Amino acid sequence: MRSYLDFEKPVGELEQKIEELRAMQESGDVSVADEIVRLEAKATQTLTELYDNLTPWQKTQVARWPTRPHCLDYVAGLMTEFTPLAGDRKFGDDEAILGGFGRFRGDSVCIIGHEKGSTTEDRLKHNFGMARPEGYRKAARLMEMADRFDIPILSLIDTEGAYPGIGAEERGQAEAIARSTEACLALGVPNVAVIIGVGGSGGAIAVATANRVLMLEHAFYSVISPEGAASILWRDTSKAQEAATSMKITAQDLARFGVIDQIVTEPVGGAHRNPATTIASTAEAIANALDELKVLDRDAVRQQRRDKFLAIGRTIT
Repeated sequence: MRSYLDFEKPVGELEQKIEELRAMQESGDVSVADEIVRLEAKATQTLTELYDNLTPWQKTQVARWPTRPHCLDYVAGLMTEFTPLAGDRKFGDDEAILGGFGRFRGDSVCIIGHEKGSTTEDRLKHNFGMARPEGYRKAARLMEMADRFDIPILSLIDTEGAYPGIGAEERGQAEAIARSTEACLALGVPNVAVIIGVGGSGGAIAVATANRVLMLEHAFYSVISPEGAASILWRDTSKAQEAATSMKITAQDLARFGVIDQIVTEPVGGAHRNPATTIASTAEAIANALDELKVLDRDAVRQQRRDKFLAIGRTIT
């Protein structure tokens, strides 16, 4: 049974009515085909109008929706011959960040991404996508390996932020994030990052410092969560909706500021309503970005990436 976000309740009521009418039709007691068609059209129109006018807070809710496609879904849809690699060679393995090598449309690619998990057990296993230092050290290790063998890198971003636990801080969380960001900047091969859900704080930027940053239409990307900003600014997390509006965290805002390079369109109703279409659209955007970058030599790749991020600081006031 489909679940609905709060603002989707009008659509939910219509779709529930459609299911009831279909059950009546299957029983053969009454013909309700015309009414089903009418309600389906109304549900589609209502959903389209809702998603054409989402507020930043509603986009935040969509980006966090648990049935939205996750990193592993993209890996399955984008890659062939995928071989996962584990461990940072210093402490251990962190399953909040997945990585490995495979083929994307026939070409070798290194893929790194945050995995939140889909079931309760998986979410605990992957720590809800919040990586510890060993996750970022693993990411840096894989990036350096890919650079050595001249293999482009694809990053899939979906995290509320790096894990803030005591153990993570003791093992050098800030240093690990900085090293991972440095590894991104030092690459002589193209790297493309895609914000597929939540791009939270340094936990996101550590693997998203890329030549091209793509972002799904209803994802969000921010230095802090709306709840965290509300807690700091007003000491009241109930003002998260107001914070989300003020922070300019949506794909549309960030494209206007030049923080991201391209918005990847989602199906009507969000990525969770049609994951296959979403992944196909993302694949096309990634392929186009890699095609644009593959003509550059190693020095030009580094320079383009450097200029991109310096330009953000110069233009945003």
